[in-house]
Amino acid sequence: MNESPVDTKALQKEAQMMKLEALIAEREVHEVIALPIPDDEILARYEQLYTGAISDVLREHVLMDQAIGGQLHVLRPERTVAGFAFTVKSAPNTRVSGELTFRTGMLEQIARNSFVVWDTSGDLESTAWGGVMTATAVGLGVRAAMIDGGIRDTGQILQKDFPVFYRHRSPNGSLGRCLISHYQAAIRIGSVWIRPGDIVVGDIDGVIVVPRRIAVAVLERAEQILGNEREIFRWVADGESLQQIMDKGGYF
Repeated sequence: MNESPVDTKALQKEAQMMKLEALIAEREVHEVIALPIPDDEILARYEQLYTGAISDVLREHVLMDQAIGGQLHVLRPERTVAGFAFTVKSAPNTRVSGELTFRTGMLEQIARNSFVVWDTSGDLESTAWGGVMTATAVGLGVRAAMIDGGIRDTGQILQKDFPVFYRHRSPNGSLGRCLISHYQAAIRIGSVWIRPGDIVVGDIDGVIVVPRRIAVAVLERAEQILGNEREIFRWVADGESLQQIMDKGGYF
């Protein structure tokens, strides 16, 4: 029995009716808008904050899902680090050919002050980050990495004093186990969307993502919160009552 030929014109018409242009633009086309504050300055100011204060400000913007959840491990808990999101997506795959070439091309695109955010699609068998990647990243001026998956060569990473946030550790490398599919595109980790150029901040409590379009507003408001908290801490240290502190506009 002969199968009916595919009506390609009908398929094209159906694709047009689905109006995918807006979805493609949202997921794959990213204009990194210029910020009114120099890159080094805005990152240095964000590193004077902490993720909890940033989360509170994002709540004021009705953004409740900006912290990357789950049991993230922090390799440098004493550090607060901020950078611009460089996104990577990989997934479990047994293919080997092409991986090293693609990875090299990716590394050539990573700019100074990047914060690598890597979605491994739930890979539990291998690692996406290790000693050589760390040495390369440090040489490129990368500020940190958040791997939603595994790392290895931990001793080498620690020697470079490079902040890494990760899910697990394993001796297994990625080659033959996991394959990079794309980078510098919108990715989603849990409930958090991360887009190239967003500001990513990590500290002992975890990692939070600030959409680039509101980065300055969030920064200035969080700085104001820190100033308010210093006053509250002073009132507490002076022995003022809870009611006195509340009457002054304090909170707990």
